[in-house]
Amino acid sequence: MPISTNWLARKWSRGDSVLASYAPMKLIAGLGNPGIKYAHNRHNVGFMVLSHLGRSEHAEFHRQRFNAQLAEIKIANERVLLVKPQTYMNLSGSAVGKLTAFYRLPRADVMVVYDDLDLPLGKIRLRANGSSGGHHGMESIIHTLGGNDIPRLRIGIGRPDPKQDVGHVLGNFSDDEASILDDVLQRASDALRVWVKDGIVKAMNEFNAS
Repeated sequence: MPISTNWLARKWSRGDSVLASYAPMKLIAGLGNPGIKYAHNRHNVGFMVLSHLGRSEHAEFHRQRFNAQLAEIKIANERVLLVKPQTYMNLSGSAVGKLTAFYRLPRADVMVVYDDLDLPLGKIRLRANGSSGGHHGMESIIHTLGGNDIPRLRIGIGRPDPKQDVGHVLGNFSDDEASILDDVLQRASDALRVWVKDGIVKAMNEFNAS
């Protein structure tokens, strides 16, 4: 079920009303695990995409509310809130749900960026809806927001050995993968810009073929 909004009045009284000074029209959540230990893991590529997009728009993640690091950018004069949940991957829905409720955003205006073992490194895929595909972070968000009609951008990290999935996703990108990763982060950022400006269908048509 969608998260309750009954707690919002208490948040206002505790000073979180400062968030209302930049009511976003779109929310982009990049998934990962907080802390230096996980910073370069393949599982954290959602964080990496948002960091890349934020830097390119001269924005910093200097604000923290609702268990998430936040940055605001503008794309084509539209306000966009970048969100890095700090709840650990499997509880990503907690932070995303609270922010979505706070801003009363429809699910169609929430984009989720995360890693995908079933896509090779170098590939990205956008979808307007669908199941979690076994990704626990996306699963948490679907459960919290109460539906699977949530746009998502999956970033391929490959699956060299299905018997070692955990070690692979929690391992760091290798030096040999660095140049591929740089290109992926740029294309993913460009895809997110197209989504904000022109919608999910245009973004899928432009980036899913590559």
